[in-house]
Amino acid sequence: MEKGTVYLVGAGPGDPKLITVYGMECIQKADVILYDRLSNEKLLQYAKKDAELIFCGKMPGKHEVVQEKINQLLVEKALEGKTVTRLKGGDPCVFGRVGEEAEVLVQEGISYEIVPGITSGIAAPAYAGIPVTHRDYASSFAIVTGHGRSEKGEDYINWAALAQGIDTIAFYMGVGNLKYICRKLIEHGKRPDTGAALIEWGTTEKQRTVTGTLETIESKAEAAQITHPAIVLVGDVVQLRPRLQWFKESRANTGDLFIDALEEAAIKN
Repeated sequence: MEKGTVYLVGAGPGDPKLITVYGMECIQKADVILYDRLSNEKLLQYAKKDAELIFCGKMPGKHEVVQEKINQLLVEKALEGKTVTRLKGGDPCVFGRVGEEAEVLVQEGISYEIVPGITSGIAAPAYAGIPVTHRDYASSFAIVTGHGRSEKGEDYINWAALAQGIDTIAFYMGVGNLKYICRKLIEHGKRPDTGAALIEWGTTEKQRTVTGTLETIESKAEAAQITHPAIVLVGDVVQLRPRLQWFKESRANTGDLFIDALEEAAIKN
């Protein structure tokens, strides 16, 4: 039997309209779709009626066993001659473990393609009215994993280089580690009054944004009960939000935090 092809597709940051044209084509032609927790399930309505849909959601901290099963499924379905679409939230190459899945496919001699997607570290801030670069505020941008801690032996970040050399930083998976992130950035040279934002469920109808500074964002996020998934954004570009906000988002549980941020920005300027 001829082997099938696997498409490793970025579903985009949340809004189903933000998937690429090619990504949509991969959904439409797939015999099997393996989809993640952060890929919008509304996209599945474009699948063939007889397509096999397999949920492969991974909760924070529970990845390894699930990933092995995903790898096995990709190989098994492709060896059955099926067209397989692996649908991942955001971009598959940004903390999407696409490299591991591609390596397994290479080892089995299975053809595959990587289909890029819009990543949440850029899209969520854009929907919050915060461009990650700006001629007057930021000429560099970094995407960083946000869950590593030194006490667990999992902190591999060069904090000095990040704090002193990068204007805008987007931390993925960093909500539960927010206090540590803010402390390390300040310790290594970021101004305590540097702007910071948390954007929960970016680009979706559930999006909420809380803004502040490295000194204040932790307490504000706690008061607003911001949870995963959320992007932690650090940089002076955050002060653009009061002027550039365009996307109507939920105000539930945010109280007066946005007003506080407006006042901080006014004082800073």
